[in-house]
Amino acid sequence: MSIHVEPTPNPNAMKFTSDKMIFEGNNSISVMPGQTSEHDILNDLMQIEGVDNVFGFQHFITVNKKIDVEWEVLTNKVEEVITNYGY
Repeated sequence: MSIHVEPTPNPNAMKFTSDKMIFEGNNSISVMPGQTSEHDILNDLMQIEGVDNVFGFQHFITVNKKIDVEWEVLTNKVEEVITNYGY
């Protein structure tokens, strides 16, 4: 498995794409602060210090970070959570 990481137009958001389907169907899933999801992977990502919210659709998850956190700190942690789920 491999995760492809790419920037988005929003400097506080990064897109993490898997070669495997993460979310079935045509509905997107987002989790905001104080919310939980039926998808454990999104809940685990929200537990990472510095993550503000997450958005998932089919093969990718977009992670939005808090403004005062650097991507160098978060990227490896996010990738670790995603790969621990087998993506």
